[in-house]
Amino acid sequence: MTEQKTGRLYGVGLGPGDPSLMTLRAVEVVAGADVVAYHSARHGRSIARSIVAGHLRADHIEEALVYPVTTETTDHPGGYRGALEDFYTEAAARLAAHLDAGRTVAVLAEGDPMFYGSYMHMHKRLADRYPTEVIPGVTSVSAAAARLGTPLAEGEEVLTILPGTLPEEELTARLAGTDAAVVMKLGRTFPTVRRAFEASGRLPEARYVERATMAGERLGGLAETDAASVPYFAVAVLPSRVGAPRPERAPDGGEVVVVGTGPAGPLWLTPETRGALAIADDVVGYTTYLDRVPVRPGQARHGSDNKVESERAEFALDLARRGRRVAVVSGGDPGVFAMATAVLEVAARQEHAAVPVRVLPGVTAANAAAARAGAPLGHDYAVLSLSDRLKPWEVIAERLRAAASADLVLALYNPGSRSRTWQVGKARDLLLEHRSPDTPVVVARDVGGPAESVRTVRLAALDPAEVDMRTLLIVGSSQTRWEQGPGGRQVVWTPRRYPEA
Repeated sequence: MTEQKTGRLYGVGLGPGDPSLMTLRAVEVVAGADVVAYHSARHGRSIARSIVAGHLRADHIEEALVYPVTTETTDHPGGYRGALEDFYTEAAARLAAHLDAGRTVAVLAEGDPMFYGSYMHMHKRLADRYPTEVIPGVTSVSAAAARLGTPLAEGEEVLTILPGTLPEEELTARLAGTDAAVVMKLGRTFPTVRRAFEASGRLPEARYVERATMAGERLGGLAETDAASVPYFAVAVLPSRVGAPRPERAPDGGEVVVVGTGPAGPLWLTPETRGALAIADDVVGYTTYLDRVPVRPGQARHGSDNKVESERAEFALDLARRGRRVAVVSGGDPGVFAMATAVLEVAARQEHAAVPVRVLPGVTAANAAAARAGAPLGHDYAVLSLSDRLKPWEVIAERLRAAASADLVLALYNPGSRSRTWQVGKARDLLLEHRSPDTPVVVARDVGGPAESVRTVRLAALDPAEVDMRTLLIVGSSQTRWEQGPGGRQVVWTPRRYPEA
């Protein structure tokens, strides 16, 4: 007895709407199929069917897969998702009946079948049971860029595709941190999307495309688009910045934003910081930190030595007085032994009184090192700098004694350098007056960088020769635990509760 041969399933991408943008393969598959299936709302009209109408035969079997709901409420016991899950299961069963009978089934999909399309739900339910081929199609993203006549992304720019149904804060963060973007699924989400563009500072760049390549196509600026007129088949586009003119600003339109890049590279940047860096006209900072920031077309970069903080702040504020948006780059968190204080100190002068200054937080070295070690900062702790370049050692020693006698965990910044070699030894000896020789000390160097090293030693065994400016020390309290974790890893943590509590 011979096994019955099943039919073949096709997911057919039709392109953005103009029938002439269907691929030759898509036309061939539709023309040769036994069954043509397409999704539609309850009104029965299907854009997908209208695109292929000129290629339908009189003997084609048509399967209209009509959604039970679109955006309205439903009394289905599983709610909106439950209603759709049942619909997809029933629709897949209808198509499976044709495939089991040996018929070829072409499921139509506007754009590309694997890009935000309904075909995917059929594919996931049927492709493992029947021979399947997916015919790619031109997406609405490509169509929108073509109709705008504007490149989407060039060189090393990052293009982000976003559904407009995301929460507003999530949209804002992603728009702020990318070079170029396309937001899909507008319609009733448009007011939220527009607010996200405005909050991210990207609204002046944003373009609007409605029904690209279809009848009723409309192009324009997103800021000028009437929300009441926006259909579902519309997208918002942030095009490539390469070669694009940057918007002019009045002299009073400048500002300075002080941002922290974290302890190392891009993984440590917050979305808010990415956004500030993306929209800045000028980026100012110590050259080592500037190297962590992506180079962007049309953006001026001003690097300088690490010992000219006041001059760097003055330069940034002068740029802002001329209407420039300036990002001052700092390592770690800009407010922790870093550039925020220098900028605010200079900004307090009368000549800069009208320049807005914002400080955006970053991941500071103490938090980064603590996370690598476990949780040594789990209880009260103090943060001190061992550098005596800006304050006398006597002040440092007095604060070390006070923090040590209070049984605080200590995070010690700037412990040593080529010109400062004795401070670590002095600090160790002072702390041994108040702490057990077995107190754990986390020695964290270049956290997040290529030469990262995080290990734990006894306080009495702390070797100053192993400490430099790229090192941060975390000295435990009397309650800090030092144990061996899985795989032999040393784990350091400080309980949140004291024994007497």
